[in-house]
Amino acid sequence: MNKNTIIGYVLIILLFLGWMWWMQPSEAEKQAQTARQDSIRLAEIEKKDSLLAIEQRLKEIEGSENVAEDALDPLSSVSARQQLLSGTFGIFSNAADGEQDFFTLDNGLYSITLTNKGGRVYNVELHDYKRFDSLPLYLFDPATANFALGFFAHDKMIATDKLFFEPVWYDTPENSLITLGDADSVRFGMRLHANDDSFSADKDKYIEFRYIMRRDEYMLGFDISFHNMQRDISSPSGSINLTWKEDLNRNEQDLKGEREKTTIYYKIHQDDVNLLSETKEAVSEDLRSKLDWVSFKSRFFLSTIISTNVPFEEALIETEVDSRRAENGAYLQSMNASIFLPWEAQSHYTIPLKFYFGPNKYNTLKEYDAGLEKQVPLGGWLISWINKGVILLFDLMSSWGWNYGIIILILATLIKLILFPIAMKTYRSQAVMRVLKPEIDEINERYSKSEDAMKKQQATMNLYKRAGINPMGGCLPMLLQLPILMAMFRFFPSSLELRQQSFLWATDLSSYDSILNLPFNIPLYGDHVSLFSLLMAISTLIYTRISMKSAAGSNQMPGMKVMMYLMPIMFLGIFNNYASALSYYYLIINLLTFAQMWLMRLVINEDKIHQRIQESKGKPVKKSKWMQRMEEATKQQQKAVQQRSKQQPYKKDQSQNTKKKK
Repeated sequence: MNKNTIIGYVLIILLFLGWMWWMQPSEAEKQAQTARQDSIRLAEIEKKDSLLAIEQRLKEIEGSENVAEDALDPLSSVSARQQLLSGTFGIFSNAADGEQDFFTLDNGLYSITLTNKGGRVYNVELHDYKRFDSLPLYLFDPATANFALGFFAHDKMIATDKLFFEPVWYDTPENSLITLGDADSVRFGMRLHANDDSFSADKDKYIEFRYIMRRDEYMLGFDISFHNMQRDISSPSGSINLTWKEDLNRNEQDLKGEREKTTIYYKIHQDDVNLLSETKEAVSEDLRSKLDWVSFKSRFFLSTIISTNVPFEEALIETEVDSRRAENGAYLQSMNASIFLPWEAQSHYTIPLKFYFGPNKYNTLKEYDAGLEKQVPLGGWLISWINKGVILLFDLMSSWGWNYGIIILILATLIKLILFPIAMKTYRSQAVMRVLKPEIDEINERYSKSEDAMKKQQATMNLYKRAGINPMGGCLPMLLQLPILMAMFRFFPSSLELRQQSFLWATDLSSYDSILNLPFNIPLYGDHVSLFSLLMAISTLIYTRISMKSAAGSNQMPGMKVMMYLMPIMFLGIFNNYASALSYYYLIINLLTFAQMWLMRLVINEDKIHQRIQESKGKPVKKSKWMQRMEEATKQQQKAVQQRSKQQPYKKDQSQNTKKKK
């Protein structure tokens, strides 16, 4: 490592440290952030403690034989109960008691179960999809899910998740099952009433969660309305808190692979889409920017809350794999978002929001024009455009009722046909290189000295020119195929279209095609044998053998040969746990390459190539501009060598004369 390299590394480290110092929050920002997080956690702790205390106190009052003596003041048992409830729930104490009821909204695509306790979404079932074991597909665990508004009403911290809402039917008869019928949409509300003077529900003061379900849409309208609450809710910061928690359910065969694709996505207002790390088991981020939406994403499905008019103020988002539940076969990952919504003290104030509960499918999400489709990992700019074209092709051929295994075969064939002219030119260049190998060896022997490097290069390029080949031509097909290979590597594992699509022995092209489950785990391989990945690795090994055998000068690269033979083994370990569609695609590409090589060997005759090269000897070769520049550079180099050779004897004589004088 030379001096310049060391200086470069030191500068990079200093720049990185300076960037970290510059980006870290100030002390005031740290204190504000800590105070806000502590206040949220403290409010939750106080709420739990107060609920436990009131439950204990209510049991004591209900079990007391003399209620008047048990109460703190000479009131009736109802008044004593209301007094205790008011101490915890404030102006919403009338909603502290109730029985949990459930109501279901169904539009055929999916059904949403709502509960009057908290007025929230209790469960979501997608009708067009099933779990890997054919059971109904539910997005999250209803037993651990939570959705609540948090705000101060007078001097009390209120959380709506423990309070009972009253159902409101807008467009349908009063029934626990609400369907669209012949309508295009249906509305259903949940109202949380404030107290009147007698601790009963005041019908003119309430908070309402209004749900709007539409036909053939996974998007669910969700409005939070405040009616005559402007004097009761206090918010000096101009925002109220929305807490949203879910434990996502496992829905795929490969639990490890599903966890690796599960995280929280979010879109910053007037900016791009970002995500939390998918590889860390626990990660959180305090977002101080305005947000358009926050999404709990598993591998193929989403639960997303979206602001429609005014963006969210900020949010604290967290995701983790609970080690205590990680062994549970139904548990996937825990999600938590604390979102701050804008608040204005008005007699009629509505916060319009939306929920998206549905598949992470590119075309479906693209229709909503909210950037939701960026949760489909299609890759960078060039790769994403390739994958968008593949999606169009998939949608077209799947609309004809074709099996996805056949569609992948056609896709691979089309790609090979598009690249065939370039592959043909490359194979011809390789054939010419094999024919020219004896002459190239002769040139290397003729100009073996280091000072003849330019002459050797010029003679070699003249030989290539006479043969009509470009020695770098073999790089072009690789450069063109590389984005396609990377695009397919991105597309197949994330393609919802392939989920639970069977082909041959593979029952799910989006997952691995295990033909043998092993009683042990092999490091870097797994605990099963995927047949498509095994066939792909074998075909790659055969292709490597053929390529190395036919390549000119392969005996001069033993290290490269070993590396080329190790690559198929590495592929076997990598692809064994990947989508079987990806291994199947690469297998088809290899088989088509074998057929292509056989066809090109029939077309290209190396003996005729050798004869044509021999006939071209002695004929003038038209020099390209590049060749002219090479010759000019050679002349300049020769002049420099001659000048140095002339100066060296003069310096030598000078030194000898100096010694004689001494």
